[in-house]
Amino acid sequence: MSRTSPPETPQRLDNGLLVIIFMLLSFGIVMQFSASYAIYPDAPYRFITRHLVFLVLGLVLMFLLMQVDYQILQKWAIPIMGTALVFLIFTFFYAKTGVGGARRQLFNGSVQSSELAKLAIFIYIAAWLATKEKTLDQVTLGLLPFSVLLGIFIAAIILQPDISTSVLIALTAIAMLIIAGADMSQIAIMLGVMAIVFAFAIFQHNYALERVTEFQQSFIAPWNSPDDQVRSGYEALHTGGLFGKGLGNSTYKLPGSGLSVVHSDSIFAVVGEELGLWGALSVIAGFLFLAYRGTSIALAAKDSFGRLLAFGITTWIVLQAFINIAVVTVSIPNTGIPLPFISYGGSSLVTIMAGLGILLNISKEGHSRFSFYANHSLRRRNRRSRLSRSNRRRSS
Repeated sequence: MSRTSPPETPQRLDNGLLVIIFMLLSFGIVMQFSASYAIYPDAPYRFITRHLVFLVLGLVLMFLLMQVDYQILQKWAIPIMGTALVFLIFTFFYAKTGVGGARRQLFNGSVQSSELAKLAIFIYIAAWLATKEKTLDQVTLGLLPFSVLLGIFIAAIILQPDISTSVLIALTAIAMLIIAGADMSQIAIMLGVMAIVFAFAIFQHNYALERVTEFQQSFIAPWNSPDDQVRSGYEALHTGGLFGKGLGNSTYKLPGSGLSVVHSDSIFAVVGEELGLWGALSVIAGFLFLAYRGTSIALAAKDSFGRLLAFGITTWIVLQAFINIAVVTVSIPNTGIPLPFISYGGSSLVTIMAGLGILLNISKEGHSRFSFYANHSLRRRNRRSRLSRSNRRRSS
């Protein structure tokens, strides 16, 4: 009997992921200009120019992170986490006060600390979970320290206040915990505690409570919503019909139409109005394909850190997209979370591109092994990750 090893294959990036990234980025450029040129008629290129600047910065960062071995991030997870936490605290004390008393933006709104903190948090969580997979069932070694670590970050973001981003981070972190192999009863406890915490935070901030109250009135009859943005977003999608009014022909994006932050939070409404149902569904299909490629990369990763980080990055980006879409379709309360790739650029776009650079880096070594030699399972085996992988070699 002789043992044979999988053939060595050259490292290559996930081409499917690359294609969907550049398709969404290109679509985002077109829709960003279409949505923003009328905001300031005397300066039609104001937003698209800045969007392109941040896009270039994001592409450069993505390329650099594609070249550096992602495992280095595991060694630097603690300094990365510490830097992000210090930046969150600095922003809370020194940022200018904005709408609703929020203190979350620096440099005239170009940098939002909670956006930059997302990737740092997921890197640290992946590194921590990768070393704790065998002890996650133990409350004192698994659930408790994880809750404390996550709670520190969430508290720092809620204080800004930025409740919607903290919810996004919490849901992504719990998804990573599930994949790492945590006991589902512990997950249920965490979800219950988090629901109480976020409900308390909402009642402590008038702007958040107002959004929830308005959503209750808008959900049944969005065309009669007391929130102009919700009502206008619904009407824009409705009037778009099956094929839309045509690129550039949106009327709800015009100043005074009621559709505020049209180039950012509400841009999906412009997509639906100008390109119709088919255009909106195409965007959704794009994010679903990104989810498929990201999950495939996670399954094929060569180590636990890579699997967890790839899954975390994928969950974060796709979940953020569907939260934004759910707001525009009046499925959840208004959150203020931008649509990845398409909403006006800034720290959100740069951070997402950085995350995708890491995801592409992880894809380099695992793609062929996933296709031919790896045996993956979403079921938990011997206290391993739910994305555990058997590396048993074939014998002949």
